[in-house]
Amino acid sequence: MNNILTLTSPVTESLTSPRTDADRIKCMPVPDEQRAAFWPQHFGRIPLWITLEPRIFAWMDRFCADYSGGIWNFYSLSNGGAFMAPDAGSDEQWSLFNSMNGNGGELSAEAAGIAVCLMAYSHHACRTECDAMTKHYYRLRDYALNHPECNAIMHIID
Repeated sequence: MNNILTLTSPVTESLTSPRTDADRIKCMPVPDEQRAAFWPQHFGRIPLWITLEPRIFAWMDRFCADYSGGIWNFYSLSNGGAFMAPDAGSDEQWSLFNSMNGNGGELSAEAAGIAVCLMAYSHHACRTECDAMTKHYYRLRDYALNHPECNAIMHIID
């Protein structure tokens, strides 16, 4: 039996794009009436989960000179992940700069939220040594890897 794999046509699909729509992680906004349950529902078993939201705000403040607070939207992911992002018009771009790696970029509100949540989740996972927090990081990262602004997000958090 021949175990050699041969490609008969070039591979044109990006390594970060999903293979089918069924494989794509879906992002669902959390309705206003469910906002109070968002953190305990997704992060309630994680030590010091109550500090996550203010730490996300702090990362945004650190990365974005124009950030001055505001309303944030919450999102649940079909893979069990969750994140938050600043509430902004669909065309508004956020200029982020990570002084720790020298990388910057213009990101949509959703992409900026993903980037700062990934930073906060990574640091919280290290701080608490909690496997559940690490899983949250990877669930959001999986969504980010298929996001239209994947390169900008990864550039910021690298």
